[in-house]
Amino acid sequence: MDSKQVEIEVHSTLRDLSAEEWDACADPEHTFGVRNSNPFVTHRFLSALEESGSVGPGTGWHPRYLTVRGEDGIAAAVPLYVKEHSQGEYVFDHNWAHAYEQAGGRYYPKLQSAVPFTPVTGSRFLGRKEWQGNAQAALTQAMVQIADDNSLSSAHITFCTAEEAEIGKQLGLSHRTGQQFHWLNEHYGDFDDFLAKLSSRKRKNIRKERARAQQFGGDIVALTGNDIQPQHWDAMWQFYQDTGARKWGTPYLTRAFFDVVHDTMRDDVLLVLAIRDGLPVAGAMNFIGRDALFGRYWGCVEDHPCLHFELCYYQAMDWAISNGLASVEAGAQGEHKLARGYLPVTTHSLHWIRDAGFREAVDKFLVAERQSVSQDVEVLTAWGPFKKTTEEDQQ
Repeated sequence: MDSKQVEIEVHSTLRDLSAEEWDACADPEHTFGVRNSNPFVTHRFLSALEESGSVGPGTGWHPRYLTVRGEDGIAAAVPLYVKEHSQGEYVFDHNWAHAYEQAGGRYYPKLQSAVPFTPVTGSRFLGRKEWQGNAQAALTQAMVQIADDNSLSSAHITFCTAEEAEIGKQLGLSHRTGQQFHWLNEHYGDFDDFLAKLSSRKRKNIRKERARAQQFGGDIVALTGNDIQPQHWDAMWQFYQDTGARKWGTPYLTRAFFDVVHDTMRDDVLLVLAIRDGLPVAGAMNFIGRDALFGRYWGCVEDHPCLHFELCYYQAMDWAISNGLASVEAGAQGEHKLARGYLPVTTHSLHWIRDAGFREAVDKFLVAERQSVSQDVEVLTAWGPFKKTTEEDQQ
């Protein structure tokens, strides 16, 4: 495909684009009755952010979706935003912004291809089957041109796939890596099958944690679809506000987001709630993909030992095993996940810096950072909780 012959359009709202056309690009392998591989790039999720006011005026996230239009509708697309800050991204460039502005530049606004508030790897260059892999060069060129024409400091593509990262490097973008912790379902029949793969000490520790969590004095329930009721969203909002206030100062999502998700995505959601005397005291919110469960938000109104581990990690693993999902992605950061069976994986992002001198400095930094990330992944994997081949299984 010749990028010079492609007509690219910019949209400030998904209301201009049909869900059918967008989702044909977001998940070209999708068939009726089958879950989307990545719910976060679907029209309904991105629209929920817009319709609820979680992105848009006053948020620092201004939608500028890119599309390539073919003969029969949208053929390729990019979720894209003009950013006024670096919040809610999880590929942190605050130090870049500080250095840029200390040198006399203006770092914000910048251009960002991402799913807001969602550190989940997935395609950022969405396209129908016949366009997969072909549109990235044209859309990347469009992003850089938009940033350059508007004197924006930079353009960023965060949590892209490894394949997109390779193409981006060939196109001259700077490549950054990071790490997360994911749990892999090795065709376990049940949770005990997973435990059998662990060292004796780690296995015993998890059993103790699960038993201790159950002592909070109530029941733990896993709800999805029509089993999720308005009172459950009320509780989840309360949990989310508490956690958001402690972690970020101000929660990113509005209360209306949870209502829109209930209306349009409740079949894509798994809520795990700890309920005592009819009232939820803690909960975790997950999104369900075709092959993965994505842990997103956790919170509580009471502190109970090990309940966080149970709701966020062990219950998610149980549910993934029971429903035949290949993995659980538990979000950003957290080396404490390693002892609970979540192993490090490498994440990728791509960056374009308008100022050549600053771009050179960033590239030097990224070389060292990539080496450090690679070493960390190797060391942490070796420290994982799984039995070594020479270890005897001691109960």
